[in-house]
Amino acid sequence: MKIQSLNDLEEIGRESGKDLYSPDFIKVNVGMASCGIAAGAKAAFEEASRAFPGNDGVRICQTGCLGLCEEEPLVEMFAKDRPRVIYRHITEDKVLEAVESYRTGDFTGPWILGQLRDPRSLLEEDKENPIGSENILEGVPYLEDLPFYRGQKKIALRNCGFIDPDRIEEYVARGGYAAFLKALHHMEPQEIIAAVKASGLRGRGGGGFPTGVKWETCRRHEGERYVICNADEGDPGAYMDRSILEGDPHSILEGMLIAGLAVGSRQGLIYWRHDYPVAVRRLVTAIRAAEKYGLVGENIAGSSYSFHIKISTGAGAFVCGESTALMASLEGKVGRPRAKYIHTVERGFKGGPSNLNNVETYANVPVILSKGAAWYAGMGTEGSKGTKVFSLVGKVKNTGLVEVPMGMSLEEIVFTMGGGIPGKKAFKAVQTGGPSGGCIPEQFLDLPVDFDALVKVGSIMGSGGMIVMDEDTCMVDVARYFLDFLKNESCGQCTPCREGIKQMLEILADICEGRGREGDIQLLEELGDMIRKFSLCGLGTSAPNPVLTTIRYFRDEYEAHIRDKKCTAGVCKALFHYEIDEEACTGCRLCALKCPQGAIAGEKRQAHRLDQDKCIKCGICYEACKFNAVVIR
Repeated sequence: MKIQSLNDLEEIGRESGKDLYSPDFIKVNVGMASCGIAAGAKAAFEEASRAFPGNDGVRICQTGCLGLCEEEPLVEMFAKDRPRVIYRHITEDKVLEAVESYRTGDFTGPWILGQLRDPRSLLEEDKENPIGSENILEGVPYLEDLPFYRGQKKIALRNCGFIDPDRIEEYVARGGYAAFLKALHHMEPQEIIAAVKASGLRGRGGGGFPTGVKWETCRRHEGERYVICNADEGDPGAYMDRSILEGDPHSILEGMLIAGLAVGSRQGLIYWRHDYPVAVRRLVTAIRAAEKYGLVGENIAGSSYSFHIKISTGAGAFVCGESTALMASLEGKVGRPRAKYIHTVERGFKGGPSNLNNVETYANVPVILSKGAAWYAGMGTEGSKGTKVFSLVGKVKNTGLVEVPMGMSLEEIVFTMGGGIPGKKAFKAVQTGGPSGGCIPEQFLDLPVDFDALVKVGSIMGSGGMIVMDEDTCMVDVARYFLDFLKNESCGQCTPCREGIKQMLEILADICEGRGREGDIQLLEELGDMIRKFSLCGLGTSAPNPVLTTIRYFRDEYEAHIRDKKCTAGVCKALFHYEIDEEACTGCRLCALKCPQGAIAGEKRQAHRLDQDKCIKCGICYEACKFNAVVIR
């Protein structure tokens, strides 16, 4: 059937909504995003599908990521008049037992993470009486009340983990495509743009430019206009866009369709990473389903409006996150930036006005039209409205994706949602904004996370990567690591970036290897300032951030490396060695048994000795010792 109106959508939604919210069978949703698959979800899905082929009151389905990647594979089970229960670590050897326990009404299993309120309540403002609150299991917390989820507000991730990404009907049952049909049949382009402007939505790809202003400028210019989605997420440790593409691809298509109406475009292009195979398979399936229902293609929903969407593969070049480099790559050219004396909204892809936003930005747009610009603008801070998705990774207990209102403090994200630092280690820093972001120390943990506040302390929002570091992190080595990444990803077109980053990296390598000299710190600062001012694109202008912020907040570590030839974190091998504190050593022999070089000797219950000539500084003894007897000197 071709969808013609909101009534058609509602009819599809009513039918699919039964299975989505209160099915007459037990629905088993297996989290089949990349994180879940890597943890064993695919094998669990296949095992459950063999055991329950669908004619025995149990249906095995797939869904996206619920965010708490640390607990993957996650599996949700629910049925009509039964609670929605989330199970964790459900691998192939556990899935049948977990399904059977749910069938028999046993909700005391060791793998229960929590119960879930009806997901229709996730965008509602009434937190006191959420839909589905009557299904309470004694002693089982609601998922939304767990520290990891408590402060989250799901907008971009609203459907991830709740719908089957391959079933357009389930997206429709969650209100999908209603905002687009509203815009198509009842709004003028300027009304759409005004709503997006009033919402305060800023681009979530890193630059933070006001989305409505970009759309308005693009529409103002004449020519064949293009709507482009940047799905080429390149920051190490970042997977926000991947999760949305894998869990809710239709939200991207709907956002692009609305943007097409607003700017006057009939052509959409999605530029995606070659190493996101799961995401692209689901995206292709979504486009075909939207075409089947008449939501993409010619004469959409009985109107004169046509919009086609194509997918193009990137080769994984980090610099192609920059708009002009991305569009050059789309044209089949080398992905190199050009000077922006003419912006891409005026002359971009194939010389036409081009509107480029990233995955998360487009995912927000349908909700803004559905809930209203004022609703969206009511969240966040003065200059940063709405929510932001962060990938919380590194030295933190609860790794995963969090979507929080702009303005939430770093401390709440790292220590409440993230659960703090594992192993009783001390927090040292958090880097935001990917490899071009800055490292923020403990003194700024109360910092509200928004575009402007992060810039003030030398970092950036970026696309949303957040890497936590503990006391065992060497900040000089961190700066060297990210600069090495940026050197390899530089297109080499402009001298400040190409030569400047190379020179900074050589200085950092010397410092880490014990060849640091007086004056190196000042030289790094001067080079960083020059690269910032004169580089052609955003890669170069932001590349010095990890170096300059680590110098600014951890200067003592640089000085110790240079003057004392010491790496107190025990990372730079040329600048430290391990010793055994004989007074603390109990002679348990654990370090000796685990040492791969046989460098540790000593009798049981007597202090051990470490042979420096044999030691390769692998750190195994340091990690193994339970009495803090292995120390770094």
